Amino acid sequence: MKKYIALAVLFVSAIGMNSANAQWESIIHEGEIGISAGASHYFGDLNTRAKLNRPKLAVGAFFRKQFGNYTAVRVSAHFTQLGYSDIYNTDNDFQKRRNLSFNTNLFELAVQGDFNFFKFVPGDPYHRWTPYVTLGVGIFSYDPYAFLSGKKVLLRPLGTEGQGDSAYPDRKPYNTMGFCFPFGVGFKYAINDRMNIGFEVTHRFTSSDYIDDVSKTYVGIDKFPGIRQPDGTIAPSTAGLLQDRSYETGSVIGIEGRQRGYPKQRDQYIIAEITFSMNLTSYRCPTAK
Repeated sequence: MKKYIALAVLFVSAIGMNSANAQWESIIHEGEIGISAGASHYFGDLNTRAKLNRPKLAVGAFFRKQFGNYTAVRVSAHFTQLGYSDIYNTDNDFQKRRNLSFNTNLFELAVQGDFNFFKFVPGDPYHRWTPYVTLGVGIFSYDPYAFLSGKKVLLRPLGTEGQGDSAYPDRKPYNTMGFCFPFGVGFKYAINDRMNIGFEVTHRFTSSDYIDDVSKTYVGIDKFPGIRQPDGTIAPSTAGLLQDRSYETGSVIGIEGRQRGYPKQRDQYIIAEITFSMNLTSYRCPTAK
């Protein structure tokens, strides 16, 4: 008798599981629309050792189109700030003496492919979470600036490395837009069939070496004529003061031809963020079978 009862329980359980699976299989996960918030960090000529000591706020929004349970294409937009200063490089004597700094607002628009490790079906208790990898391509805008005597000064128009000077024909004024190539990992969890939360860390390789306005060599103070004052004296120009700020830490080091940055490596940045999204779903009518 006990054997028949056990078989009956198993039979009913199997029917229930099949019914539940049919229920979740009838719901098609079309995609998501969501927002994100977290922190960004810059790596480049002023942060050569990938320190994570000056994070900046980052916010974003995205639309993800799902293709099956494992792959998706995402369009995302981000705003963040990047910045760093040589004063944080306490273990590098050259960088401490160089004494350069920058900040910039950065806007990014990217298209990425997302690839889930596990089947992801929001609302299905057996497939409600997955880690994933993401990669793609995007464009971003930036415009570095620094502060001199408490005043904000845009760096690109100054040509701090001789950009636009006829003596350096290979140094054209750099563009304030560039390409980025996001690559990262994430994890998402379906709270229910309507909402998801997640966490993602994505590194951006870029096409620009001037996010920080530093790339090649010094061109020397003589390339930046001073400004004649009413009393007849010559005061250094803003460009001259910002192309080499070693005068604030000791003797001037910015002689023509001396290394100022490292042109063989492009600038990079990373964004770590928490995501929240709403699911877009449709319903597939069950077949007679």
